[in-house]
Parts: sequence; C-alpha cells; structure tokens
Amino acid sequence: MKILIDMNLSPTWVQVFARYDIEAIHWSTVGDPRATDRAIMNWASANGYVVFTNDLDFGALLAALSAEAPSVIQVRNQDILPDQIETILIETLRRFESQLESGALITINLTRYRVRILPLTPRLREELP
Repeated sequence: MKILIDMNLSPTWVQVFARYDIEAIHWSTVGDPRATDRAIMNWASANGYVVFTNDLDFGALLAALSAEAPSVIQVRNQDILPDQIETILIETLRRFESQLESGALITINLTRYRVRILPLTPRLREELP
C-alpha cells in the first residue's frame, strides 16, 4: 500500500508510515501545493496511492464523481498529529488493507471508524408524512 499525504497534514507522517513499512509521500514533494483536490485525486489514482487527508472534500468528490479510485482515508479529529491518532490509523489501515486496495473511503476519529466501498452510492432517504 502506498499513501499520499495531503497538504493539510504534516510531512512528519512520512516517517510514521515508514516505521510500519508503509510507503508514503507528502503531496508537497510531488505536486503543486496549491493543486485542487481533484488534481491530487487524479494523481493518486494514476499512481496507485491512497489519499490520507483531513479534508472532507475528498469524500464529496468521490461521491459526486461515483469514482472507484483512489481510496481515501479521512481523519476527523481536532488533533491530527501522529502522537494522537497513529495507533488507530495504523490498526485501521492493516484491518482494511484489502478494501483500500479495491477502493474505499474510510473515516476515522479517536473512537470509531467508518468504511464505505467505492463507488459511493447515494443513500435512500425516507420522508416522514
């Protein structure tokens, strides 16, 4: 598995992933720091990377485009530094590695995670009478 770390996360995550033998790069080393989320997603998909972000726009893009790739891991926590979320993130990556390889959106916070398989489909909502 290869991880592309979004601009909104610290480059120190590269070393964190390396400790677990997970290849990772920070977007700032391969692309324009001002690139759109869509450009980042296109690059990740073309190069076989999973996007690691704190930005909800990636999930929205996956849904809007009915995209099958790239997989996205969203961290929904106030403190997004490794010392706070490293353990749950690595455990989640290991547990759902096959889903990430096939295409998934995983949302993580300190107490839970949510896994959705790509492409995302709209949820049916019932209206109350």
